[in-house]
Amino acid sequence: MDFEKISYALENDIAVICFDDPDTMNAAGIDTVEELLLAFEKAEDEARCTILTGKGRGFCSGANLSGDVGGGSKPKGKPDAGKALDSHYNPLIQVMREHPHPVITAVNGAAAGVGCSIALMGDMVIAAESAYFLQAFRRIGLVPDGGSTWLLPRTIGRVRAMEMALLGEKLPAARALEWGMVNRVVSDDSLMSEARELAGALSKGPTRALSIMRGLIWDGCENDLETQLHAERNAQRIAGRTSDFKEGVTAFLEKRAAEFTGK
Repeated sequence: MDFEKISYALENDIAVICFDDPDTMNAAGIDTVEELLLAFEKAEDEARCTILTGKGRGFCSGANLSGDVGGGSKPKGKPDAGKALDSHYNPLIQVMREHPHPVITAVNGAAAGVGCSIALMGDMVIAAESAYFLQAFRRIGLVPDGGSTWLLPRTIGRVRAMEMALLGEKLPAARALEWGMVNRVVSDDSLMSEARELAGALSKGPTRALSIMRGLIWDGCENDLETQLHAERNAQRIAGRTSDFKEGVTAFLEKRAAEFTGK
């Protein structure tokens, strides 16, 4: 499968998806999102962990404003800035949310606009020291999208989410770490080695259970306690029937490292 705006590589059981349009700071145009959807589908079939990163000086600078970001016009020539959300950007966010194994976002440089949303959809977010997060919408008279108004209050709280949206100021990686927006901040040179090391550990784990875990935690952002307790019970029944559970218990009793297969 050939891509033009992104690159895709399978490294052992790890899919590495990379925004590959550095001339635009990896702006996410319609064509880019279409390729990302295909790449995540490919990773679903052949990988056990996925890394998403960007080539060059930025992770993703947001939607490509020089392209057809509106996705069409309403009658009387008025642009429909929400059409592309329905057709492309929102489906991408949903695909990342529902991916069957862990997703690591390795953020280099700018994660702006919808690029910020995409970065924060990682189950684990690693940021380079040069990285920054930006809700840039106020600068062009639009509102946060890509799930930002759902993600940010749940990640950093209403007050800080409001600050990011209303002021549209850059949030450096170090501050993002303080706010609990990212898991780790590493040197620019070690970003991908750190991401690959983490992905390697996850890909060798009980990936059926890890998939269920990520689903539970995402769902827990919305569910009440009773609903979540029932969900955990049902999930535990499923995990308890896996070969990995049997291997994990056997390895524990035999005092050796478990060899999980993701089954």
